[in-house]
Amino acid sequence: MQRSTSRILTTHTGSLPRPPALRDLLIARELGQDYDSAALAGAVQSAVDGIVRQQIEAGLDVVNDGEMSKFFYATYIRNRLTGFDGESDPRPLLDTRDFPEYTARINPTSRKLRQTPTCTGPIVYRGQDELQADIANLQAATKGVAAEEVFMSAASPGVVVCFLQNRHYDNDEAYLWAIAEAMKTEYDAIHKAGFLLQLDCPDLAMGRHFQFGADELDQFKRNAALNIEALNWALRDIPEDRLRMHLCWGNYEGPHHCDVELAEIVDIVLQAKPQAVSLEGSNPRHAHEWKVFEDVTLPEGKLLIPGVVDSTTNYIEHPDLVAERICRYATVVGRENVIAGVDCGLSTSAASDTVEPRIAWAKLGSLVEGAKRATQTLWA
Repeated sequence: MQRSTSRILTTHTGSLPRPPALRDLLIARELGQDYDSAALAGAVQSAVDGIVRQQIEAGLDVVNDGEMSKFFYATYIRNRLTGFDGESDPRPLLDTRDFPEYTARINPTSRKLRQTPTCTGPIVYRGQDELQADIANLQAATKGVAAEEVFMSAASPGVVVCFLQNRHYDNDEAYLWAIAEAMKTEYDAIHKAGFLLQLDCPDLAMGRHFQFGADELDQFKRNAALNIEALNWALRDIPEDRLRMHLCWGNYEGPHHCDVELAEIVDIVLQAKPQAVSLEGSNPRHAHEWKVFEDVTLPEGKLLIPGVVDSTTNYIEHPDLVAERICRYATVVGRENVIAGVDCGLSTSAASDTVEPRIAWAKLGSLVEGAKRATQTLWA
């Protein structure tokens, strides 16, 4: 994995705005409606080609396929694993219970369209064709491009448990390990294709106020540790320097006053195998938590990908603010251990764009310019 040895490198979290025609096809598939599978495959391929070019033109160093083939970063596995059917019970976010009048405003279109099935049978990986299509599309789109590195995202076992409830296995621990065993197929294939593998792990932070009650911090932490144990097991055949992970507290503009503090979970998170940890560092609830690393020593070899632009607002951050955020992290963990990123995906669901697409690209432009200004300061 490339490090910021001579300048601050830039990347993002995964999802990027999808073309309208592709979005319509993804929604039709998600809802079980009739759609042209050949047209969808062609639209995904075209969108991946375009999104890679846009990332390079924007100046990003570590790029991906924008998750063009996925309706939602966690529930896409319903098309790749056996055993899922029906619908999971709603799980309200703990922070919105204190503000019920706000609940309906949290991406209502996305929540209505997103299907969250439940596990009703044995889990086996069956999505090889779809996975290989994703790999082939990204390989073709990045051939000969001037990117430092290329990554591809995959759902962690823990986030699948977080969103898709278990009604088949004896308990959630058995369910977790079944997912880990099945998803290992996807993880290994992405690695063998030559890409960095990013594991999406919101369960390690958002799971606190999504799965567990207000008085269950210890239970949540035990669950997070178990999720990492299962994740590490599934990653056992991939070198740590080919892995990065993303944790977040939920990619939505909301109260977030029930979020677990980074200081409460950082020791657990750093037990995960991936070398790089992507985390939120810009939004009003977590922007101050760079200070955690004044007291917590980053393990040898690890690096951070802090979000230095927010993914839930249409503000375009000033490059000087971006540079300031980068420099804060560089001061406490070392400039070579920082890659500048985004708090979360800029288009987590194909059903809606919280950030208007043109503004999303402007925010990425500010990220790149801010990294240049931080480089001038840190390598002065």
